[in-house]
Parts: sequence; structure tokens; C-alpha cells
Amino acid sequence: MPYWDRPPDVRDGLTPTLRLVLRLLRDAQRERGGRSVPTALLYGRVLEHMAMSEHELMVCLGRLGID
Repeated sequence: MPYWDRPPDVRDGLTPTLRLVLRLLRDAQRERGGRSVPTALLYGRVLEHMAMSEHELMVCLGRLGID
């Protein structure tokens, strides 16, 4: 298994929600050839997996340091 596909270490303090957002963001960036991912696209992908408000996504992105 490549190192980038391994789950992050439990000691990093990420919640399952933050892990999901990071994974979906990484997948979208790969599909777009490394280009920036629009927030609306990321939000749509997150909604496919869980219920989350737009505000909650913005809080998650802020916590991850993604502006």
C-alpha cells in the first residue's frame, strides 16, 4: 500500500470528519491534475458521504488550514 493511501496516524488528532474531507480533497485534486478544487465541488462530494452544512465544511477547512 503506498504511503499516501495509508490512514493518518491516530495521534494526529483528526476526527473522522476531517479525515473524510482530506481524503475527498486529495481524490478531487488527483482527478483535476493537481489543480485547485472548488469548494462547491468538495462540498458536493462530502454530501455524498455524510450530512454536513456549508458552515461546518468551512469550519473543517479552516481547522485543516485550507482557506
